[in-house]
Amino acid sequence: MNPSVGSIVVLISGAGSNLRAIARACQEQAWQARIAAVFSNRADAAGLGVAAEFGIPAEVLQPREGEAREAYEQRLAQRIDVHAPTAVVLAGFMRVLGAPFVEHYRERLINVHPSLLPAFAGLHTHRRALEAGVKWHGATVHLVSAEVDAGPIVDQAVVPVRDDDTETSLRARVLEQEHRIYPPAVRALAERRLRVQGQRVRVLGRAEPQR
Repeated sequence: MNPSVGSIVVLISGAGSNLRAIARACQEQAWQARIAAVFSNRADAAGLGVAAEFGIPAEVLQPREGEAREAYEQRLAQRIDVHAPTAVVLAGFMRVLGAPFVEHYRERLINVHPSLLPAFAGLHTHRRALEAGVKWHGATVHLVSAEVDAGPIVDQAVVPVRDDDTETSLRARVLEQEHRIYPPAVRALAERRLRVQGQRVRVLGRAEPQR
């Protein structure tokens, strides 16, 4: 692989809709990066089929019975590091990652969260947004820190909360925005165009718009 071309590793647990959005954008926009591998902690993750659809090597790496989190993450990191990633992408990877793993990939580990962080960190964001009566909800792409859902913000998208919204309808509109803002953020990270200053992130250069 050309060392000037970025290497992306994607971690999934479920349907893989963000993986699909990223893979499609990478293919259609001729990124200076490629998705080298997909890893899932679940053998039944539908996203494994998405990887196959795009010809991306995929591997299931499940925790062993009784295995400590740190031991599992060491095994996972060993497999990831084979690909010398410039970006490690959490795309619905449903595990809280420990501090040693996060530090190992500092400023290379990226996530998308279904809320306007710092609001509604954690789970059940759409339900909590509706219960709180907020007028605006959305999605946040951020670099991962040891504190859950608290890393430097790369991009955000805002979604109005409608009077007739349910969790399902709000989730669907937020997911559309995740698919819009996550691929360009992943591209910038993989192409080494992100600069982090404290909690602020600058994106260098301008990528071609999606066709």
